[in-house]
Amino acid sequence: MITENYISNEFCKAINNLYSQNVDIKLVQVQKTKKDFNGDYTINVFPFLKISKKSPEQTATEIGNYLKDSISAVSNFEVIKGFLNISFSNSFWVNKLNNISNIDSENIEHQNILIEYSSPNTNKPLHLGHVRNNLIGHSLSEILKANGNNVTKVNLVNDRGIHICKSMLAWQKWGNGITPEKANKKGDKLVGDFYVLFDKEYKKQVADLISNGKTKEEAEKNAGLIIEAREMLKKWEANDSDIFELWNKMNGWVYRGFEQTYNLLGITFDKTYYESQTYGLGKDAVLKGITTGTLIKKEDNSICADLTTEGLDEKILLRSDGTSVYMTQDIGTAIMRKKEFNADKMIYVVGNEQIYHFHALKLVLKKLGYEWYNSIFHLSYGMVELPEGKMKSREGTVVDADDLIQEMFDTAKTISLELGKLEGLTEKEIEQIIKIVGLGALKYFILKVDPKKNMLFNPVESIDFNGNTGPFIQYTYARIKSVLRKANDLGFAVNKSVGENIEINEIEKSIIKQIVNYNNIVSDAANELNPSIIANYIYMLAKDYNLFYHDYSILKEENEEKRNFKLLLSDITATKIKNCMSLLGIDVPERM
Repeated sequence: MITENYISNEFCKAINNLYSQNVDIKLVQVQKTKKDFNGDYTINVFPFLKISKKSPEQTATEIGNYLKDSISAVSNFEVIKGFLNISFSNSFWVNKLNNISNIDSENIEHQNILIEYSSPNTNKPLHLGHVRNNLIGHSLSEILKANGNNVTKVNLVNDRGIHICKSMLAWQKWGNGITPEKANKKGDKLVGDFYVLFDKEYKKQVADLISNGKTKEEAEKNAGLIIEAREMLKKWEANDSDIFELWNKMNGWVYRGFEQTYNLLGITFDKTYYESQTYGLGKDAVLKGITTGTLIKKEDNSICADLTTEGLDEKILLRSDGTSVYMTQDIGTAIMRKKEFNADKMIYVVGNEQIYHFHALKLVLKKLGYEWYNSIFHLSYGMVELPEGKMKSREGTVVDADDLIQEMFDTAKTISLELGKLEGLTEKEIEQIIKIVGLGALKYFILKVDPKKNMLFNPVESIDFNGNTGPFIQYTYARIKSVLRKANDLGFAVNKSVGENIEINEIEKSIIKQIVNYNNIVSDAANELNPSIIANYIYMLAKDYNLFYHDYSILKEENEEKRNFKLLLSDITATKIKNCMSLLGIDVPERM
C-alpha cells in the first residue's frame, strides 16, 4: 500500500539517481493536493534546487518523470511553480478501497495514559461547562484507546473545602430539614440552591460592613458567614462527628444527582477519587517538604513553595490555620495515582483558568523530588459561553446540564417532526431517535470546536439537519443504511471487494481518499489531543457522500460491477461514520 512515507522514499531515490546526492527523508514534504488543483499528492521541490541546480519547474518535471516511471500506480503529474502534483490511477484508489484495514498503529508509541475529567464540586449540579469537560475527556479516552494506548479514565470529586462548607452552613441555617425527596428535586440541585443562597446572604453582610466603614477586603474577610464557614472547615479537618454526618448526607444527595446526569450523557469512569481521601497524603508531602527545607513556613504558620525563580510567586500549600488548599489535594492525588497506575502520562482535562495552577503543581512536585512531575499534562480547554454571556455558579446563572439535555431532546423532537424525519415510526422508535439525535447534536456541536478555543453554544443551531452538525452526519448514516437495506431486499449483496478497472469519478475518488486517510486522522487526533479533528473529518466525508448520493444513482445503476462498487463505497463510508461518531461518544440511528 503506497503511503506518503513511501512517496518520500521514492523521491529521495529520484534525487539520488538524477543528481547523485543523498537527502534526508525528513526534508521531503508530501501533502495531499488541495482541491483546487489536479493531483492526489503534492511535493514541494524548492528545498532541493541547490542540489538540482535547475529551475523549480525543470526540477519538478524531472522528478515527476522519474516517479511516473518508478511507481506503476502514478498515472500523471503536473507542475505548478515548483510544486509537483502527482496523480494516481483509478485502479490504485479502487485497490485502496478493497484493502481498507483497521488502525495502523505500528509507528505509535503505546503508553499507559491516565486521563482525569469531570472533576465536579459537591456544592452544585453539573452545568454546561462540565458538559464540555466530560465530552472532551470521554472522547479523548476513546481516541487514545483507538491508537493502541492503555487508558484509565478517572474522576476527581472535589468533596471538601470552603466552598462545600458554604452549602452545608446555608442548609444548617435556612434548610429547615429539607431533603431532595421533600423538595421533589435532584440532590445536586438542592445543594446548589444553598450554595447560591450563601453567596446572596454573604454579599449582604459584606455590603453592610462596607457601609459601616470597612474596606472591601476587610469586609469580605470578616463577614460573619465566611468566618463560620472557615470554622466549619477546621472542624471537618478535625473529624468533628456532627459536621462529618452532615457532610456525608449532603454529598450523598449530590452523588445520586451526578450519577443520573452521567448516565444521560453516557459518561463512565474506571475509578473515582475523592479530595477528602487524597488531601491528607498531600498534606504529609507538604510537611515533609518543611523538614527537608524544600518549602517555607511563614510567620503566620502558613506553608508555601517559593516559585519566584521559576517566574511565578510564592504558592500557598497550607493555610495559617493548618487547613488544605486545592494544591494540597492535587499533590496527594498525583502521588497516589502514580503509585497505583505508574502512568507514562497523566492528562488533566481542566479549563484554561487553571493554567497557572497546573504549572505550579508540576514545579512543586519537582521541588518535592518527584522525578515523574513532567508526566503531568494539563489539557487546557476554553470556556463555553451563551448568547447572554458568561455563566457564574455562585450567582446561579449557569446552564444546568440536565435542563440543557432536556432542551436538546425537546428541540430535536420539534425540528424532526417539522421536517418529517419521524414519519412511519413507532412511539418507542421516536423516543429512541430523539434521544440519539438530541445528544448527538449536543456532543458534536461542542466537540467540533478545538478544545483550546472558547465557544458559543446555541442549542437550536446544533440541531440543524444541514451543515456541520451531529444530526446531519447521523442522517447521512441512516440514509446509507436505508440504501443498503433496499439493496438487500433487491438481492444486491455488498461484496467485500470489486474489480480494480472500474472507472470512478472525482467525488467517488474524494470519498475513497478520505476513507484511506481515516487512520492518519485518528492518529493526528490522539497526538494533538483534539477530538475536533475527528469531528471535522467525518463532516467532510458525510458531505461528500451526500453529493455522491444526490448526483449518482446507486440501486438503479445498470452496470453490475459499478453498482457493486457504489454499494461497497457506501458500506465502508457508513462504517467510518459510525466509528468516528463512536470516538466522539455519539450514537448513530439505523433509521431516521
